[in-house]
Amino acid sequence: MLTHTTTRVLDPGDLGAALAVLESDPVANAFVTARVRVAGLDPWRLGGEMWGWYADGRLRSLCYSGANLVPICAGPEAVRAFAERARRSGRRCSSIVGPAEPTAELWRLLEPSWGPARDVRAHQPLMVADRPSPEVEPDPLVRRIRKDEMDVIMPACVAMFTEEVGVSPMAGDGGLLYQARVAELVGAGRSFARIENGSVVFKAEIGAATPHACQIQGVWVAPEHRGKGLSETGMAAVLRYALADVAPLVSLYVNDYNAPARAAYRRVGFREVGAFMSVLF
Repeated sequence: MLTHTTTRVLDPGDLGAALAVLESDPVANAFVTARVRVAGLDPWRLGGEMWGWYADGRLRSLCYSGANLVPICAGPEAVRAFAERARRSGRRCSSIVGPAEPTAELWRLLEPSWGPARDVRAHQPLMVADRPSPEVEPDPLVRRIRKDEMDVIMPACVAMFTEEVGVSPMAGDGGLLYQARVAELVGAGRSFARIENGSVVFKAEIGAATPHACQIQGVWVAPEHRGKGLSETGMAAVLRYALADVAPLVSLYVNDYNAPARAAYRRVGFREVGAFMSVLF
């Protein structure tokens, strides 16, 4: 029996079906789920389109197309459909990111027309924790950043982003969008740091949050303080905050070549459950 498939841009009336797909994997889909729960499916509020792939009239897969292109619960046939739509639309995103297998296939199909990429990170372990580790004592000096401390946290955020991504977030629009995002996380109480003598020593944010899972991002230790174990004790503190105040599952993903970070996260209580892939333009 032939399966009838179709792909279309979702609209606000599809919200329930889209959330059902997203929440089938709350950890891997935390970033997009958090956006959809806040903004719905209206492209203007969401900051991009949500593409849906249907098989026999049922929504099975999604692809978020905004600043990032993110395949969601996408098998090979859905990935091919999303790649075709992305080719027709032209590249408007700054990255492709998502679970490693569908993201790799999506990039394989798009690279002839979209390539070359500035960087391809083919294997980024996805890690999750549901309880603190007794092995690492949380740093008592790590705390939430106050709204009046934006001038203190911003230089550290810019340094982290530039070091991790390879370009400054202040380019293009002068950093307006990036500053707004940092301010949003500070205002929501999801930005954490240890500050000494007016400078950030360690920082991290809870960048995406749903009732089921949240995702830590932007982990950074000032270069002159590295090698002192601050990433472990700092992450232990952020993990405690996240589990107590945000969600029962806490996730992050990390570059596979960053062996010290992976080891630190394991000691704090994270375990590997899968892998992401990122293609940066």
